Amino acid sequence: METQLDPMKDDLPLMANTSYMLVKHYVLDLDVDFKGKVIEGSIVLFFETGSQYRKTSSAGKECCQSQLDETCEMRVFEPCHIPMINVSTCSSKMECNDFAISGKEEEATSDQNSNHSNSEQASGISSSKDHCDVENHGNKDFLLVLDCCDLSVLKVEEVDVAAVSGIEKFTRPAKLTGVSQELENLRNQIVHELVTLPADRWKEQLYYFTHCSQAPGCGELLFSTGTWSLEIRKSGIHTPADFPHAIRIWYKTKPEGRSVTWTADQSGREPCVYTMGSPINNRALFPCQEPPIALSTWQASVRAAAGFVVLMSGENSAEPVQLQEGILSWYYYVSMPMPASTFTIAVGCWQEVKQQSFEQTAAVETNTEFSLPSSQTDFRWHEEICGHVEYPCRFQDPAARLQAVIPYRVFAPWCLMESCEEYLLQLIPQCLSAAYATLGTHPFSRLDVLIVPSNFSSLGMASPHIIFLSQSVLPGGSHLCGTRLCHEIAHAWFGLAIGARDWTEEWISEGFATFLEDIFWARAQQLSDDEIKGQQELKALLRWRRLRDEVQNSEEELQVLRPKKESTGELSESGASVVKYGLKAEKIFMQVHYLKGYFLLRSLARTIGEVSYLASLRKFVIKFHGQLVLSQDFLSMLLEDVPKQKGSGLTVESIFQNWLDTSGIPKPLLEEGETWKECQLVQQVSGEVTKWIQTNRRIRKSSKKKRKQNEVVFQQLLPDQLVLLLESLLEEKTLCPRILQCLERTYQLQEQDAEVSH
Repeated sequence: METQLDPMKDDLPLMANTSYMLVKHYVLDLDVDFKGKVIEGSIVLFFETGSQYRKTSSAGKECCQSQLDETCEMRVFEPCHIPMINVSTCSSKMECNDFAISGKEEEATSDQNSNHSNSEQASGISSSKDHCDVENHGNKDFLLVLDCCDLSVLKVEEVDVAAVSGIEKFTRPAKLTGVSQELENLRNQIVHELVTLPADRWKEQLYYFTHCSQAPGCGELLFSTGTWSLEIRKSGIHTPADFPHAIRIWYKTKPEGRSVTWTADQSGREPCVYTMGSPINNRALFPCQEPPIALSTWQASVRAAAGFVVLMSGENSAEPVQLQEGILSWYYYVSMPMPASTFTIAVGCWQEVKQQSFEQTAAVETNTEFSLPSSQTDFRWHEEICGHVEYPCRFQDPAARLQAVIPYRVFAPWCLMESCEEYLLQLIPQCLSAAYATLGTHPFSRLDVLIVPSNFSSLGMASPHIIFLSQSVLPGGSHLCGTRLCHEIAHAWFGLAIGARDWTEEWISEGFATFLEDIFWARAQQLSDDEIKGQQELKALLRWRRLRDEVQNSEEELQVLRPKKESTGELSESGASVVKYGLKAEKIFMQVHYLKGYFLLRSLARTIGEVSYLASLRKFVIKFHGQLVLSQDFLSMLLEDVPKQKGSGLTVESIFQNWLDTSGIPKPLLEEGETWKECQLVQQVSGEVTKWIQTNRRIRKSSKKKRKQNEVVFQQLLPDQLVLLLESLLEEKTLCPRILQCLERTYQLQEQDAEVSH
């Protein structure tokens, strides 16, 4: 049984016992109900026995018996639509065409009006005596724990994968040597063979996952829902190896669930729902294993009313299929194992924003050629064998390695389509190409960009194959839109393809994306070296001011980038852990992980030299893509490449001490803080600030006199310069109304981007 944790406390619990059983694949089959504000259906989970307990399973019973509370009834669902793969046409190539359609799921038949609360669903395993002690199994039942919150679980059952036609190929006697032929073990052996198929058979694997997910149930399992978890057991099963390795969970979300938000789009008329990057991740969207170590693939069939578009973080661009009048089904999948937290969905009346003409598209694509590297030698790391678990990897695909701009689409409500056409559509290929020139192969094969509703709480959020952008990045020119786009594109490498093994090390994602945002945007703009230096020093000063203010106005414990210090990355024996301060409300609005992480990386780049530093970043990407890392993995590799004369005594331990394990402004940064004020762009702002302050004083002194003075000439400023100017003027005790009006006229503040307006 789970330790009872108060959801109002600071730490986010990751309850799943991944050391005993590890999810390898999810199959979701869901209906989106806008009237009830729920998503409902089923999810099938395919497991491998975890690292803590791998052994040959003992004899099981021929078929599992239903032990579920008889009061737990189940709703009737429409037949599932999941496109099928014609196995005979599967090839081992990287490309995957949309699959041909066939097949049905058997209909569940039961009471349609079931509506149970969590307390009504509990199946009688709520006390600690039922907890499985894996070290001392005795006669205790093994307990599978999944991360789950704000879900109504209706039924849990074992799936009879042995009933699937053609599954015999996974049950050859040679593969079952020394293992009981009893049906229960046969099912687990089939799942084992299926989840361990080699990467070049991924289409065949997906085909059988689809059919196995539609197989009938063969017995209901006991389950109980807690504040943070779903606990499942099968009576008489004492070990993870003997526990069913394919289970189906029937459930529905709750309108108040914190993983998705239900709202209206910017038109104010059309409803929509999307995953908004909740601190609790996806556990209120589907039962899952949240710990990052639970890398898994997934496929999903999602049905919604006609007129709605379903976008997801899948690697295919789904085409809707009409199941019945007024209902469309959308099918997505991924073949790269990733944490469940990266799963993303957005359903709304989105419109695709397209280029107005072929000539325009050609011009934009031609304009991005500048960013192709002059030599491919830096990218020959690709010839090495990848270090990740096996999957169809783009880093091993010669065509993908040369693809500077991956296919992309833009979606928005109809009322924002014109705004998207103005800058965003043109910026995407420029930013993608700049990213490719910096880091090499794009980890993901395509990109959708969606302008999400106005209740979105940040400027952007990156997931595999899809980026959410706030509507706030659209007005005021290309600067904010471009920098935010570059930031989110950078997450494809840092945060997604390479993830933090411990979520408290958020800087590995956000610090890198903030640092690379500047590199990408400079290349996208084709700036000269002097222009790049000026813009980056101006940006550094703005970020320094932001970090200084945040350090002065936040709790010290939230300023530490590695709050768990030496225990970072450690798990309990079961695999459960906590994300320190993961639920602390203030943390959501803090930028310390972005800013201190950025300044650390900037400091390292200055010490080593930018060319050598970026070469080390590319090397790191090649070595660690598809894997989870800790801070020391990056720092150790980087310092190995640094000549001793440049290292200045840098060690992993000194970086921990100065940058990652302490609160406040890092000591090396205190020494650097004054240097940015000498930058020409900053000096220009200082001159303008002086003019405005003098003008303000003159106006206040001569407010009752008629003045006829020479008009002051103010210079036009870049958006970041304007931010610095306005921040500096805010430090004045008083500014007279006429100065505010004059500021508005001089810089046309109403037409500037969101950062200037803020």
